[in-house]
Amino acid sequence: MVSASVPRLVIAAPSSGSGKTTVATGLMAAFAARGLAVSPHKVGPDYIDPGYHALATGRVGRNLDAYLCGPELVGPLFLHGARGCDIAVVEGVMGLYDGAAGEGELASTAHVAKLLGAPVVLVVDASSQSRSVAALVHGFASWDPEVRVGGVILNKVASDRHEELLREALEQAGVPVLGVLRRVAQVATPSRHLGLVPVAERRAAAVEAVAAMGAQVSEGCDLDALARLARSASALSGAAWDAAEAVSAPPPPLPFPSSRGSAPSTPPEGSAPRTPGRPERPRPQTPDRLVVAVAGGEAFTFSYAETTELLTAAGAEVVTFDPLRDQELPEKTAGLVIGGGFPEVYAAELSANVPLRKAVAELAGSGAPVAAECAGLLYLCRELDGLPMCGVLDASARMTERLTLGYRDAVAVGDSVLAVAGTRMRGHEFHRTVVEPGSGAEPAWGVRTPRPRVEGYVQRGVHASYLHTHWASEPGVARRFVERCRTS
Repeated sequence: MVSASVPRLVIAAPSSGSGKTTVATGLMAAFAARGLAVSPHKVGPDYIDPGYHALATGRVGRNLDAYLCGPELVGPLFLHGARGCDIAVVEGVMGLYDGAAGEGELASTAHVAKLLGAPVVLVVDASSQSRSVAALVHGFASWDPEVRVGGVILNKVASDRHEELLREALEQAGVPVLGVLRRVAQVATPSRHLGLVPVAERRAAAVEAVAAMGAQVSEGCDLDALARLARSASALSGAAWDAAEAVSAPPPPLPFPSSRGSAPSTPPEGSAPRTPGRPERPRPQTPDRLVVAVAGGEAFTFSYAETTELLTAAGAEVVTFDPLRDQELPEKTAGLVIGGGFPEVYAAELSANVPLRKAVAELAGSGAPVAAECAGLLYLCRELDGLPMCGVLDASARMTERLTLGYRDAVAVGDSVLAVAGTRMRGHEFHRTVVEPGSGAEPAWGVRTPRPRVEGYVQRGVHASYLHTHWASEPGVARRFVERCRTS
């Protein structure tokens, strides 16, 4: 049980691009430099920012997503991540009140702040305004009386005179200024087609950038006032999430309650027929080592910490390998998890590692469980941008100019190594690639939004899909996957 009184702040902004990541990461680093144990969190499904948070704090960066996991899990997952910490910093997503499309406040930074009972610090890009900043801050602070905006940090302030004008205006808004940051070039972090470049691809430069963020926040912000604000957070009730308890809990009946997802109870028209759930095969004696290999390295950086925690709690020994460099799968690999990342950036290197591509194909061909999301789907294809990949799936993948982005309601079309037919989960798509064909003879998911369709591949022990899912929302996924590793 974690103390529900852990001090916490939510770092939000009026819009994307205001400087949330710089301020949140810098604040984490600044508090850590004071000797505090800092718990880092990110609102929403983003995988990249938590990598920078981990550098700043020395702890695993964790996501709080009220859409993927449901509002009921936000508090428990927060408390799980905050075990043993002195303070928690939560970086928001998009604008303060921007949530899942068409779902009101669901999964917005404001929604998560209310679920956590946490005060909000508003980061404002002041580069093109002076007195108008007061109207902007007043509007955000008064829009929802349940959201407590406890202070503002002014970013990209041009000069002492500019700062003076901003402070004078904000005195009328009644929201204290807790920090003023000037534009500093060395804090900038490079971006590309899906956002910031992950830490794994630029570790030395990322370490320097995070140190610069921490120094800038330490110099420009009132850390004592921010810590006092964090201590004013409301008490949280309930227990921390626990992976072992989650995987041991009995599976819920199908269909799930509507609060856990609103995907259709039947797949969209034209999908493969749903099959009834098959009975579990008898569990044999557990081997000495039940290894689940998880792809990592620069090409596969997208994963949630809870995934490996659930696999471990279900009885697996999780071993990370690098498809760019390792020519063999880990010894005694019984199952394979390939998450998201940037295989399109490293397509030539992945293709050149012929021994590992053959090993992955052989493992999949044996019927062993393989779970692949987004980048993993591309890696399993016959080719990516004309370069040979693993050839597990009879499909080709290529880069496009079109960004596919958004939350998805999904239902398992048939039985697979992850779920029985009818299992509902919520996912997220984020890619600039296309796979042709988009689904196999046995699709992975029936997706309702933004249009009804089937998606992905179920092929023997393989489950491959564009959807990123958070397994804490349905721990039975990990339990079933490890069970299939034992029995395949």
